[in-house]
Amino acid sequence: MIIDVHGHYTTAPAALGAWRDLQIAGLKDPAKAPQASELKISDDEIRETIESNQLKLMRERGSDLTIFSPRASFMAHHIGGFQTSATWAAICNELCYRVSQLFPDHFIPAAMLPQSPGVDPKTCIPELVKCVEQYGNVGINLNPDPSGGHWTSPPLSDRHWYPIYEKMVEYDIPAMVHVSTSCNACFHTTGSHYLNADTTAFMQCLTSDLFKDFPTLKFLIPHGGGAVPYHWGRFRGLAQELKKPLLEEHLLNNIFFDTCVYHQPGINLLTEVIPTKNILFASEMIGAVRGIDPQTGHYYDDTKRYIEATQNLTAEEKHMVYEGNARRVFTRLDTALKAKGL
Repeated sequence: MIIDVHGHYTTAPAALGAWRDLQIAGLKDPAKAPQASELKISDDEIRETIESNQLKLMRERGSDLTIFSPRASFMAHHIGGFQTSATWAAICNELCYRVSQLFPDHFIPAAMLPQSPGVDPKTCIPELVKCVEQYGNVGINLNPDPSGGHWTSPPLSDRHWYPIYEKMVEYDIPAMVHVSTSCNACFHTTGSHYLNADTTAFMQCLTSDLFKDFPTLKFLIPHGGGAVPYHWGRFRGLAQELKKPLLEEHLLNNIFFDTCVYHQPGINLLTEVIPTKNILFASEMIGAVRGIDPQTGHYYDDTKRYIEATQNLTAEEKHMVYEGNARRVFTRLDTALKAKGL
């Protein structure tokens, strides 16, 4: 089975974005603020957006199942306050749940959280609980920078985040560490802010002893880990100078990386540097990079091609990347698949 652990509903019906525009307008003029009940999206509209986009490409490229969460750039936790984020997260999470119900063999949901700058993360717990217990979500997306590029929150190692970690451990669900839109002109959202955050999250964990407090906590760092694999020697050396254990012991029982790396040399590097047990297949298709590579004639985000072509993985290791590691890290996914006899 080919499991893509990083998918977003980037093709949601236009009504979703139109409702969001009204919600944002309502922050200045409450008379314009819409009710959640005013958003009407039919099952047929969802089917059309999925069948002609994500599902079409999954079939063409040979993947079977996608862990599906709301569009990352739409999370925009910096907009409004907690109630704004809470309403928006509930709407987006319900849509991804509906996708999973309409296409149960191909999609399983992961949740965005109703984060808001300066607000206690424990306010996210009710939405997290609902998504796991009612929607069958197998993971969450955790934004380490709800401010949108200004980094006003404490590092991920801070006790500020512990209420979410405690719930993650209780449910045995991993978090994909994923920022949202940058509202800081210095950081392009997908070209720098995302990759900065991936690298920053790793370093925040490296300089801390977070996993001593939460030995079963699991983070998935997307986009191939940002700069991490390319500068593995730097991180090993910094850990040594900080008197931390070897990275294999210090971090690699808890931190994993996906394959959203959009060229062959990048995947070759990732699979040569990072242990295979820490790599999970992903594409983030129809996401940040949607075009065709003129050097290859194939879509940049057709990452399965790179996995197949790399010389660094045996057939057994490819199985780990495609399926085995995802089932081990996302234990609720594994349980759901076993319930179907898979």
